[in-house]
Amino acid sequence: MINMNLENNKFEELNLSETDVEKLNSKDGLLAVLSRETYNVGRALRYVNYLEKLEELQIELIKLQTWAINNNERIIVLFEGRDAAGKGGAIRRITERINPRHMRIVALPKPSEEQKTQWYFQRYVEQFPKAGELVLFDRSWYNRAVVEPVNGFCTEEQYKIFMKQVNGFEKMILQSGIRLVKIYMSISKREQQKRFDEIKKDPLKQWKMTSVDERAQSLWDDYTVYKKKMFKKTNTEQSPWKIIRANRKTEARVSCIEHILDSIPYDKNTEI
Repeated sequence: MINMNLENNKFEELNLSETDVEKLNSKDGLLAVLSRETYNVGRALRYVNYLEKLEELQIELIKLQTWAINNNERIIVLFEGRDAAGKGGAIRRITERINPRHMRIVALPKPSEEQKTQWYFQRYVEQFPKAGELVLFDRSWYNRAVVEPVNGFCTEEQYKIFMKQVNGFEKMILQSGIRLVKIYMSISKREQQKRFDEIKKDPLKQWKMTSVDERAQSLWDDYTVYKKKMFKKTNTEQSPWKIIRANRKTEARVSCIEHILDSIPYDKNTEI
């Protein structure tokens, strides 16, 4: 039990409620306390509270998905943000409990030579949801708004054409009945470097580092310039951006799910 294992009998000094103690004495609580070298009850309690909140939100996501299936709704949620901003982690928490047969995660590789000759948006349109389906884009057509021009992957003319077309493209998406949610996960330069260092040290994550990631810190200011241009042009009333402060991963994941639930007018009384 947590109250029997604290060093120097300082349990009372932590000012924990009976509910807090019950949480810490649960399986999740004990794992959270003991999983780190530094014995930190406060951090463990925050993590248990996060898990409880996450479960509540995931139940609502199941309701949302059930509503979408029953009503033939089509939903797109796209995630943008700097490298290592936590897009993939947020998407995993969104999708880990919902029905995988009515959901897809799309993370497109660089375009093929054939795709380069097509209309820029075409390969994204091919991934759009069918009736009753939720599609989550881990990066999207907005690659051309920031990543591509910063890294020289498109010409200035291609960039300008994209910026002229993107709002009209999204207007067509919405007019076709597809629901579109745009999320940008924002981290600090210092936090990005910290995460890159952690990835490089972890043999299970080293594969995540790309040549683009390696240049991200040195090109930080360039990314900022294009990011601001993107928001100025595409943060429209009909298709707004939601900026999620993502230095704290757990808080960012909760905020992402809450925004999706707030953005889609699903029936909260849907039976699951």
